[in-house]
Amino acid sequence: MSEPMSAPIVATASGTRVVHLAEVASTNTDAMQRAAAGDRGPVWVVADRQTAGRGRSGQPWASPPGNLYATRLAVLTCDPARLPQLSLVAGIAVIDAIRSVGGSRISGLRLKWPNDILVGAEKLGGILVESTTIGTRTATGIGIGLNLTSHPVGLSYAATCLAHHGVTTDRRAMLDALDRELDLWLMNWRDGIGAKSTRAAWLARAGPIGERLRVHTAVGLVEGMFAGIDDDGALLLLDSGGAIARHTYGDVSLAATPPS
Repeated sequence: MSEPMSAPIVATASGTRVVHLAEVASTNTDAMQRAAAGDRGPVWVVADRQTAGRGRSGQPWASPPGNLYATRLAVLTCDPARLPQLSLVAGIAVIDAIRSVGGSRISGLRLKWPNDILVGAEKLGGILVESTTIGTRTATGIGIGLNLTSHPVGLSYAATCLAHHGVTTDRRAMLDALDRELDLWLMNWRDGIGAKSTRAAWLARAGPIGERLRVHTAVGLVEGMFAGIDDDGALLLLDSGGAIARHTYGDVSLAATPPS
């Protein structure tokens, strides 16, 4: 059973509408279904529990009660080619929201391309942006999962939660912070016009240039050093031969640094 809340969330502190569900298969799926039915947002779909939460590439997202599972639905008019940049916008907003509720005390809070929130090498949360065309406009769902009070174990990667780092917050406070920061950074992005400043802000919250990464691409595994991202949000990876490759898709993991 899902964890009961003291009261349903019906709106954020700044007035954005909230649909609060006790249980749902996926907040992203629900949000996109609402868009297809005519909801133009902005609206947050928040669930106490997901039964089929998913991350990038359809990977399952563990959804125990107490953590935040939320999707912000909005209809945009930007060039569809710019939509991948929304993962960068959302990542910046998530980092700033965590800091605003006390996460400035966390050492190592950072972003990993394209959609992970980390503390050091441990995963704290993830972002999944999905979209669909409705007439001449694009409905987008910015899905955010954050481990507030607990984290899954037995995964292929290390995970963590805010409580483990001494940050105590509830879903309402975190959602209010996310709503505020996402509004700010969407305004800065301006449907892609502010891509350069978005890129700079993302890099300021990301891992160090030169960090070794592995990228699982459609054609196989590649490894190299993080060389930043371009204005479109693509990953730049420096290989052992000194060439920089551009990646627009792939699952990225941190690679062990070889001994000197």
